[in-house]
Amino acid sequence: MKVMDMHHVSLSVKDIEEAKHFYGNLLGFPEIKRPAFDFPGAWYQVGNSQLHLIENKQAETLRNNNKIDSRDGHFAVRVKDYYQTVGFLKDQGIDVIEKPHSKSGFAQIFCMDPSKNLIEFNVDQKDLKGKE
Repeated sequence: MKVMDMHHVSLSVKDIEEAKHFYGNLLGFPEIKRPAFDFPGAWYQVGNSQLHLIENKQAETLRNNNKIDSRDGHFAVRVKDYYQTVGFLKDQGIDVIEKPHSKSGFAQIFCMDPSKNLIEFNVDQKDLKGKE
């Protein structure tokens, strides 16, 4: 098997309109054409990959509270500027956990969508130099 790239991540959401507001309006992910499935959803372009949202009113994540825990399952988005992204998310009223010096080697920002799906935004820690 020769892997070419990650094509998409698919997430279940409880309310597609609430999710579209979060991913499209607050995060600014561009929505792309989605086939006419017989269930609600939305697709977004995220860099070279896609995010597919599927409305499932019974969907449950592993989280049973609103606490952001970076050890929970999540998807990660590489961003250009750590501090600009932190500011942008906070300006949108999104709660974040900042981990600029994570042992992973990535400067990480974690947040949660309205259905409690966890999202990581990151940059290489070497790209933080001179900004702290």
